[in-house]
Amino acid sequence: MYAEFHRAKAPLIIIEFTGEKANAKNFDAYLKGLEESYAAKEKIALVFDARRALDLNPRYQLKQAQWLRQNKKLIEGYCQGVAYVTPNSFLRNMLGLIFKVQPSPVPFQVFETFTAGLAWADAQLKHI
Repeated sequence: MYAEFHRAKAPLIIIEFTGEKANAKNFDAYLKGLEESYAAKEKIALVFDARRALDLNPRYQLKQAQWLRQNKKLIEGYCQGVAYVTPNSFLRNMLGLIFKVQPSPVPFQVFETFTAGLAWADAQLKHI
């Protein structure tokens, strides 16, 4: 499993990357999980916990950017903000590349600590 979705605190949804290398099957499952996060058509905030994430193959970076582009209206309509948590500067730079290909449709911040990212995402829900 490439990523686990924790929805117990919804509308705050935590996406935890497991450290498993991305492949076609698990990356598609991850994108399906993202889509399912919007299924209720309610306001949400996302925390991408990438503390255990591995480097992402450029093929999957492009696939992620394509998913953002295809789902832009859905994301804009329901997502209040996205916190990315990664202590790894290389992964932070990779996020920058993804958002150069496809700019984020909602407010986002990148954090080195999970606590800070969680607090920021939770605060975005207070604006509802």
